[in-house]
Amino acid sequence: MADLKYVGTSVLRKDAVDKVTGAAEFIDDRFLGPLLYVKMKKSTIPHGKIKKLDVSKAQAHPGVKIVMTGKDYPNKIGLYLVDRDFVAVDKVRFIGEPVAIVAATSERAALEAVELIDVEYDELPGVFDPREGMKPGSPLVHDDLEAYERVPIFYPVPGTNISNHFKLRKGDVEKGFAEADLVIERDYYVPQMQHVPIETHKAAAHWSPGGKLTVWSTAQSPNVVRQLLAKAFGLPMHNIRVISSYIGGGFGCKAGASIEGLAIPIAIKFPGYVVKIVFNREEDMQGTFMRQGLYSNLKTGVRNDGRITALEYKMVWDGGAYTEYGVNIVRAAGYSSTGAYDIPNVKTDSYCVYTNNSIGGPVRGFGMCEMQWGIERQIEAIAKELNMDPLEVRLLNGMKEGSTSAAGQVVHHVAYDKCLQVVADKIGWGKKEGKFRGKGIAGLVKCPAQPSNAASSAIIRINEDGSAHVMIGATEMGQGMLTAISQIAAEGLNIPLEKIDIKVPDTDFTPYEWQSVGSRVTYTCGTAVKRAAEDALGQIYTVASNLLEVPKGDLTFDGKMIYSTKDKNIKATIREVTDSCKKCTGEGIAGPIIGRGSFVPTNMTNLDPETGQGNPGLFYCFGATAVEVEVDPETGVITVLQLASSIDAGKAINPQLCHVQLHGGAIMGLSTALYEEVKFDKGVMLNRNFTDYKIAAIDNTPHLDSFIIETPEVNGPYGARGIGEQPMIGVAPAIANAVCDALDIDVNTFPLTPERVWQAIKAKQ
Repeated sequence: MADLKYVGTSVLRKDAVDKVTGAAEFIDDRFLGPLLYVKMKKSTIPHGKIKKLDVSKAQAHPGVKIVMTGKDYPNKIGLYLVDRDFVAVDKVRFIGEPVAIVAATSERAALEAVELIDVEYDELPGVFDPREGMKPGSPLVHDDLEAYERVPIFYPVPGTNISNHFKLRKGDVEKGFAEADLVIERDYYVPQMQHVPIETHKAAAHWSPGGKLTVWSTAQSPNVVRQLLAKAFGLPMHNIRVISSYIGGGFGCKAGASIEGLAIPIAIKFPGYVVKIVFNREEDMQGTFMRQGLYSNLKTGVRNDGRITALEYKMVWDGGAYTEYGVNIVRAAGYSSTGAYDIPNVKTDSYCVYTNNSIGGPVRGFGMCEMQWGIERQIEAIAKELNMDPLEVRLLNGMKEGSTSAAGQVVHHVAYDKCLQVVADKIGWGKKEGKFRGKGIAGLVKCPAQPSNAASSAIIRINEDGSAHVMIGATEMGQGMLTAISQIAAEGLNIPLEKIDIKVPDTDFTPYEWQSVGSRVTYTCGTAVKRAAEDALGQIYTVASNLLEVPKGDLTFDGKMIYSTKDKNIKATIREVTDSCKKCTGEGIAGPIIGRGSFVPTNMTNLDPETGQGNPGLFYCFGATAVEVEVDPETGVITVLQLASSIDAGKAINPQLCHVQLHGGAIMGLSTALYEEVKFDKGVMLNRNFTDYKIAAIDNTPHLDSFIIETPEVNGPYGARGIGEQPMIGVAPAIANAVCDALDIDVNTFPLTPERVWQAIKAKQ
């Protein structure tokens, strides 16, 4: 590790100059050819049958090319559970669901035509609370759940609104409670939130006369989009090209497939046109994935010395109208349900429940923010009841080398105690600073929620001047992935970083990548790139050995020249190696140098359907957050005075980018902790714009400190593991714990708005 030249260095981002000068190409910059603009007629009720749908006036409107309904879209779509229609067929399930699609030669004509579509509904009773939706006799959001195709690791309950029931059983929970001196049981709630990336969802499609479909998309998952579209429209995959330009933020809302399919039947009918669809902010907030709400009940048994003996966790998730992606969040939260703690006896039931609210799906943290809110608040309650230091309780129960997760997987390379201690020290843990001030701490853990076949691959082409083209399928959405991957390639090839060229995905040219989700890309794609670099370097040595007539083991490469280690006068330039012919005879030696590398997880297994036991994790990443707050007892307003965040990155490929991730995650976590909450009234989203949906701004962001711990992940590239989502997880419980410390009050839902805090103060008085 000490000899690394490019890994571990804070270099300039690969995309920095292009982005700050406006040269970077986003989706809107990529379209060629005449455009058709797509707009949607959207449902105005949360649940009902489509009684009448008359599109004749819209079809006759000047500039309109075509109006399409759900009957024009042949199949449903879904990554894990195939339950979702591109456009409603016979029935609508949430307000804002598309019921008809208009394509016109101008945006104005499309908008005018949408208003001419006549829709009538037979309204049905709605389901708006998942706890009610679980009950027998509740209205069914999906009448044919049992007929839906699914990945067999998910367990819907036919005849109900439960689209997945994940069970976990570890040890003997009743025995664990019997061994406890204290049992604490509490309810917790986490509302829906929106990702609000700076760039809304956009997509376009073009059908060539030769039958080639090109899709431009703000997709985090170009290859998954291609797979899902091929299946939904019955097209061979080689006839679908998905291009993902730079993305203006994702945070999970652009995972899987979303709006791409809306444009495809139109593109097929009008070859040569680019069919473009762009969501405005309200459409983006109402019609795409949002974080699922969570109602949970947590029961914990603990001995008087602070050791937790048992945990029983019931989670009821508001999956929304479609749970094709959300079922996996419920599973991930279930198998991680002890958080960062080694608890011997566990019983968890995690339910994904259909409602007539907007679609639930992946958000930064992938269920960990919601699930660990309850865990970390419960730890605080335990410490308070036992009159123990909350930090001491966490250190006592926290995972260590060789601990087992809730699923029974043995966890390695653990420095959770260091993560806790460094942030506690930074905020002056244990020192009371003022009457209405308090300090709080929360731990966190996350492992990527991905299937065992979630592969990464990379191709590296060495040019005649010694520069290299790196081709990968992962997406750059602001996280700095292109830079970190370039550093890994430069290190593996021993080529200067400025000679590495890396581009955004295009499925016709870049190799397979499962998805840019789950804090996995640095680990999985980085490993594939490292292996591709090693493969290319091996080819360089093979050719040079033949060219110079020197054994491969006696050669070294400095990025420009290949030398004999025994005689430096025996050497060849990289150009001579790539030309691949002997000087004396002109005899050809080899073809172009193209390195290939791939990665597929080998340490993961399916989980037992009754116990949830197995190996679900690729790696485990630990961290901690500590805050100091001041609370105004008259208004309930919380001021965060300082926030410290730590993460065990294994190895920081680019330390500066790691710190930026910690700061960004902390701010996003603070925003959800204090401000963000999607509000529904019987399926009506009340705050679907930035006027009513509040997020943190620069003037309410506190001083931030970040700390990178490095406990090498032996299977990761140069010891690295992914850290993108983790810094958000512990912020909300840390702030709530600090408020509890300041005023001795408990607020068990967030955001911690002044109204909620004030009500808790008054309730205590």
